[in-house]
Amino acid sequence: RPGSTAMTPLPHTRSCFVCGEANAHGLRLRFTTDGQVIHSRFTPRAEHIGFKGVTHGGILATVLDEIMVWAVAVPTRRFAYCAELSVRFLHPAQPDVELLALGELVTNRRDKIFEAKGELRTADGRLVASATGKYLPIPADQVPACGPGVEYMLKKFPLADVLTKVLVGSGECAEAGWKFLGLTIAGWSLLWLVA
Repeated sequence: RPGSTAMTPLPHTRSCFVCGEANAHGLRLRFTTDGQVIHSRFTPRAEHIGFKGVTHGGILATVLDEIMVWAVAVPTRRFAYCAELSVRFLHPAQPDVELLALGELVTNRRDKIFEAKGELRTADGRLVASATGKYLPIPADQVPACGPGVEYMLKKFPLADVLTKVLVGSGECAEAGWKFLGLTIAGWSLLWLVA
């Protein structure tokens, strides 16, 4: 379906293994959407080999999981985490051969569980791996309470801007508010580690 409608780029984080721009060991993938299907391109590298010139299945499963997370997030405007992942490997993925990743939301079960599907194909359309996953929404009480609420931002800003704010953030939520004898929890952890 690529090329059928205008594609919107999705935000990325700094540290995520799959999309993080500052993760030296990560895949640094970029995702786009037509509003329904999520698209990405992934070229496995030599360091992704698992056995005899074949890309490790765990790397492929990771890419499929990530594209399905986005397949849930875009139409529902909610982030979710994987509760169940099933991957079917059909053909070996070779290093240095680009793969097209596609993901799509299949079912929204009353915003309590989301089912998605994903696939990896070669440029000529050969299906390398397919996956299905069940995703649970991140509970509202686990979302940081600083800054404007997600509901407010979704009403006032474009989806891409909201996703960028949620994923990248401004750092204000990371402010250390708790201290004991002048040290934060991180400080005490470091002290115990080096002692």
